[in-house]
Formats: sequence, structure tokens, C-alpha cells
Amino acid sequence: MTSSADLAHRLGIPSGPLFFPVTPYGPDGSVDLGVYRAHVRRGVDAGAAAVFACCGTGEFHALTPEEFQDCVRAAVAETAGRVPVVAGAGYGTALAVRYARLAAAAGADGLLALPPYLVVAGQAGLLRHYREVAAATPLPLIVYQRDNAVFTPETVVELARTEGIIGLKDGLGDLDLMQRTVSAVRTEVPGDFLYFNGLPTAEQTQLAYRAVGVPLYSSAVFCFAPEVALAFHRALVEGDRATADRLLDGFYRPFVELRARGRGYAVSLVKAGVRLRGLDVGEVRPPLHEPDEDHVKQLAQIIERGYALLEEAQ
Repeated sequence: MTSSADLAHRLGIPSGPLFFPVTPYGPDGSVDLGVYRAHVRRGVDAGAAAVFACCGTGEFHALTPEEFQDCVRAAVAETAGRVPVVAGAGYGTALAVRYARLAAAAGADGLLALPPYLVVAGQAGLLRHYREVAAATPLPLIVYQRDNAVFTPETVVELARTEGIIGLKDGLGDLDLMQRTVSAVRTEVPGDFLYFNGLPTAEQTQLAYRAVGVPLYSSAVFCFAPEVALAFHRALVEGDRATADRLLDGFYRPFVELRARGRGYAVSLVKAGVRLRGLDVGEVRPPLHEPDEDHVKQLAQIIERGYALLEEAQ
């Protein structure tokens, strides 16, 4: 039997920004794998610690199973073993198992289990769902807490005891709950259970998450401003609060405030940022919609300001 700690070690996510690439579409609306590979390659070359393919920022909800597997396979080929590739898996249990197996066949190193589709389930049902997905694949599984998948500390203890489940990504933002969860797992299941801050623009809250024992975080900003994302991460690791605050005040807070001005901007605004930085990844698929033109102009100014802050620090 392989322990969760062994699987966590096998996945081998190092410290650093976690890259959640967008999924590019061509003029006819189909997935553009050539652009996708270029996007992944740029991220890995820039210093991503891991690639999370076809997850929230990658519009998992909008992809067919065939498109999903093609993208995961392309990400695996492009990273060439330099960093782990973690793929999304979601919907109901049967489909989540199918996506998990497609990801394994495509060569992924791990899975991010997205919330079940639509239903608001009790703790027993949620636990059964993730255990069945974990049992159906050899890949290590990270459970994503958000929306209709919110866990008590007791349930997370049971998840941590489940073979194949190696971590929890939090997109809820309840720090009291996270502190109690980390404490419960540390007490009941000592080991290497992983924790991730999965809030949109996680840098904005990472100082607080780090304090409660959540060292890893996703970085949507890394998609379009990797140098800014890396500078912020370096400031966190080195305890350089002055640099972290400068980037939070001058770049991240304005970006978060702009993101809050439109539904779905956690994806569509990121995709606009990638286009602004010179890679044509196309538009988002419905039901998401493109940002207002004025908001894209404001985004360009925020990105420019972020890079200016880096130059000022040199």
C-alpha cells in the first residue's frame, strides 16, 4: 500500500508559484494546442513550480473529454519532466473518475479534484465521492474546497487518512476554519499532507495563509506577469515584507479590485492579460464573457505598473 506521504513526495511540488495555464482557442473556437504548448513552455521556462492543466483558469468546465486529454498530454510533453503536471477532474463521481483516468493515460503526475457538479452534499457524501475518485486512479489527489464542497476539520482528517489523497486546496477563504483544519490534521494524521491557498489572486491573502500553515498557492498572475509573481514569492520566502507590501499596494490590490468588477473575470481577465503580453490565446468560451474594453485598458496599466515596481526595486 502506498501512503499519502509517499504520494506527496512522488508528486514533488517544490516551493514556487503554481502555474494554472489558460486554454487557448483559435479563430474557429477550437483548442489551439500549438499556442497552448507555447504558453506552458513560457511558464515553465519562467520558473513555475508546477503546471496545473485544465483546472479553473484553464476552463475545465468548457472542455470536452477529448480536448481535456489533448491539453494534458500537451502539457506533459512540453514540461518534459521538469516540473509536475497536475490535471483537473470534476463533475459527478463517474465523470470525475473518467477524467482522472484520461489524465493518467495522458501522463499527468497528479489530480486536482474540483467540486462535484451542482449538488450541495453532506459531509458523508462528499467523503465518499473523493474516496471513490482516489480509489479509481494511481495518481495522487488534491481536493479543492470551494463553493459546494466545504469540509469540516473532521472530514479533512478522514480525507487525509484516505490512500491517494495528499492535500487540500482552499478556495473558501475562511481562515478560522483553515486553522482548525490544519490543527486537526496535524494532531490526528501526522505527516506530509499538503495545503494550498486557492483563492483568486492568492497573493493578496498569502501572508495570512502562510501564517496558519498553508505555504503553497496558485498564481493566476503568473500566466501574464511571471516576473511579478516570482518577485512576490521570493519576498515571501525571504521575509522581505517591504517588497511584498509594495507589490500588494501597487499591483495586486488594483488588480483584485478590477477583477471584482465583472463576473467570471478570475478567468477572462487573466486571459486578457496573456493576450496583452503578446500571446494570442483567444477569448473565453461561454458562459464566460470577455472583459469590457475599458477594463482591459486598465489591466494594461496595472501590468505596466507592476513591472515598473520591479525596476524601481533594482
